[in-house]
Amino acid sequence: MFNKKSFTVWVVLFLTLGFAAPKALANNECVPVGEKSVKVEGYISKKFKKNRKAIYKEFAEMGNTRVALRPFPMGDTAKVVAIGRCVPAYIARHVLQTTLKYTNGVESLVTQAFISGHWFGVGLTMFDEPSQQKVSPEQVQQLLDPSLSTEEFQALYRKFSIQDDTVPYFGLRPKNVKKAK
Repeated sequence: MFNKKSFTVWVVLFLTLGFAAPKALANNECVPVGEKSVKVEGYISKKFKKNRKAIYKEFAEMGNTRVALRPFPMGDTAKVVAIGRCVPAYIARHVLQTTLKYTNGVESLVTQAFISGHWFGVGLTMFDEPSQQKVSPEQVQQLLDPSLSTEEFQALYRKFSIQDDTVPYFGLRPKNVKKAK
């Protein structure tokens, strides 16, 4: 039933996967956007539905992006944005400015521990409050500063998106169990 040849193949397969997976996960370097494009995904406000094709092109103007946006079905979008750790500052600023133009604004940032490196989320509803951090309009304007390098932009984003230690829950403030380490 189980011969020596098939057993050897299975052992080699498991050993290969066992050593390859940790090595791939340990690589925290960002692949350049020329090799892996940034995916811009989420929602625009429903009032812009008729102009959506032109708006999608505007989101993709900087190049090296794939845009998958939809009009929000219930009117106004959520005021949540997520920017991956590998998104260059020039793309992030452009998409953030365009987001402010075609959504309800930005009031919360999602912690990078919950998102892919080459991903930008617009008007998101998929992340709960413990994975977000509120930001002020002044903080959003700091992120839009054109003098920031990609490293400075990403450091500022991480600073603004640090999660709270506790979360509001039915009048209580229990520990945030979704706090990224």
